[in-house]
Amino acid sequence: MKRKWLSLILICVMIVSIFGGCKSKTNDTLSVKDESTESSTPESTPTTTAEDSATTEDNNAATDEKPEYSEITVEIFDRGTDGGKTDPTNNYYTDWIKKKALEDLNIGVNFVAVSRWEEIDQLNNLMAAGTAPDVCMTYSGDLIANYRDLGGLANIASYIDTLLVDLKEFLGPDLALPGRDMIMRNANMETGEVFSLPARRMNLAALNTFIRKDWLDKLGLPVPTTTQEFYDALVAFKTQDPGGVGKDKVVPFTMTSDVRWRAATLLESFVDPNLSRKDRWVNTVIDRNFLLPGYKEGVRYLNKMYNDGLVDNQFALYNDDTDSDNLIKSGVVGAFIHNWDQAYRDTPGLLRDLKANVPDAEIISIDPFKNSSGKTEKMLYDAAGLNYFIPASSKNIEGALRYINWLSKFENRYYLQIGDEGVTHELVDGVPKMIAATGEKIMNSPQNLDYTMMINGLDVGDPNKMSQALAQSYAVDPQLIIDAYNNAIRDGRPAIVVPVQLSAAGPYTQTLTDKGKTLMAESVTCKPEEFDAVWDSGIKDWLDSGAQAIIDERAEKFTE
Repeated sequence: MKRKWLSLILICVMIVSIFGGCKSKTNDTLSVKDESTESSTPESTPTTTAEDSATTEDNNAATDEKPEYSEITVEIFDRGTDGGKTDPTNNYYTDWIKKKALEDLNIGVNFVAVSRWEEIDQLNNLMAAGTAPDVCMTYSGDLIANYRDLGGLANIASYIDTLLVDLKEFLGPDLALPGRDMIMRNANMETGEVFSLPARRMNLAALNTFIRKDWLDKLGLPVPTTTQEFYDALVAFKTQDPGGVGKDKVVPFTMTSDVRWRAATLLESFVDPNLSRKDRWVNTVIDRNFLLPGYKEGVRYLNKMYNDGLVDNQFALYNDDTDSDNLIKSGVVGAFIHNWDQAYRDTPGLLRDLKANVPDAEIISIDPFKNSSGKTEKMLYDAAGLNYFIPASSKNIEGALRYINWLSKFENRYYLQIGDEGVTHELVDGVPKMIAATGEKIMNSPQNLDYTMMINGLDVGDPNKMSQALAQSYAVDPQLIIDAYNNAIRDGRPAIVVPVQLSAAGPYTQTLTDKGKTLMAESVTCKPEEFDAVWDSGIKDWLDSGAQAIIDERAEKFTE
C-alpha cells in the first residue's frame, strides 16, 4: 500500500510540475531560477529558458565571467560503511568541493545523503515530495525511465554543447554504439531528448569469488578450480574449523538478501552458454536473470549448500553489507562473492580489518565456476555505468549542469580520486599508489567514486599507465589486484546494449526488486523436496507482478 500511495503521489506531483511549474516539454524550455534567500548572498538570478541559457553560456564563455551566486543540492550515497568512515555529506572532501566550486563557479553546494542500499525507495520519496536534489544519481535505468515517462526529469539536450563541453569530451565515443558519443547514450533516438547522463567506467570488471587461502593452506587443500572443489572446501571449513573459531561459529559462505548479486558467479555458471543475444536481453528483467535457462538449477545448487549448512543462515535478514562484512572481518567466514575488488577496497576494508584480527589471514580471488562449455563465463560491465539526472522540479538546472561539467574536468576529478600525496596515495614512477588513509581524509568509497559521478575507476590521464595505476590503486599487494582483475575478466561476457527507449519496467521496479529478494530467500532456504514448488510459484508471481509486461516490451523493442 505504501508503494501504491507513493506512486500516486509521485504522479500528482509531477503533473503539477509539468503543467504548473514548467513549460511543455515539446517546446524544450524548462524554467531555471535561483531561489537562494540568504541575506548574505547576491540577489537571485532571473528566470531563464533553455534557449536563453545557451546564449548566456556563450557570453560567459567569451568573457570568462562567473554567473551570479546560486546554490544547488547534490545526492551522495551513504554506503553505511564502518571502519572510520566520515559523514558523506560533511567531511574533508565535501568541504573541498564546496570551497572550490564556490571559487570557480560561484555556486554553493549542499549534499543530500541517500542510502546506497535503499536508493529506489528514498529517491521515490524525494521525487514524490518535489524535494529531490538538483543532481541525482542511480544505478537503476528502469527507475530513470519511470521518472522520464512521468515527466519528472529535465530535458537537458539543449545544454550539452554549451554547459557540458568538458563532460562530453571526457565521456568520448560510445564503444557499444559506434557513431555516437557516450554523452548521448540515453538520448531518445526519435526526438533527441536527453533526460539522464551516463558515467564512464574505466574498468569493466564486475564480479569475483573470494576465499580464505590461509584456511586452504592449513587444511592442505588446493585453490578451487571447479564448482565441486569449491563445495568440498566449504565442507572442510565447516567440519575442520581451520581458523579455530569454533565449529558452531564457522560461516563457510556468506551473502546478503541480494542473492542474485552476492552469489552471481556461482548462479550464472548454470545458465545456458548458447543462449542467443536476443533471448538473454529480452528475458533479463531489472538486471535479474531468474528467467534464463539454467538459472533455476543454480539456485537449486545454492539450496543444497544451504541445507548442508554451508551458507550463512542469517543472510535473508541482511539488507545491506554491514553484517556480512563484520563476519568477514571477525575471521569466521571462509568465502564470499562480491564486486571484483571488494576484498581489497579501503572501504569497507575487509582484508585490512580481518588482518587486524587475524594477522596471518589471506583472502584471494578464485575463478572456479565453469559452465557447460567449460568456461568461467561472467558478466562484464557496460562502459556506461551510473546514471545521473536533473529533476524537473529543480530550481537551478543551469547551476546543476555547470557543477557536473566542473567535476568532469581532469584536475577536479583527479584530486578527488587520489587525494593528497603521503596521505591517501604515494607516487611510484609517477603513478599514484593508494594507501589507507585514517582520520578526516578517509574516503567513504573507492577513489571517492560517489563524489565523481561521471567516472568509475581511476583515470591517471595516460592510457599507457592505466594497468600500473590499477594495480597500485589499493593498499594491498599489487599482485592481488592483478589476479583479481584477470579472474574477473576471464571469459567475460560483454554487456548487451540495445538503443531503444524502454518504459514498462519503471512502475514495477521496486515491487519486482522486493519480490525477487523474497523469491531467492525462500528458494534457497526451503527444504530440497519443496524447491520446485517454491521456485515455480515465486516465478509465476514475479511474472504476474510486472515482469511479463517488461519481457513483452523488450521483445517488441528488440524486433524493432
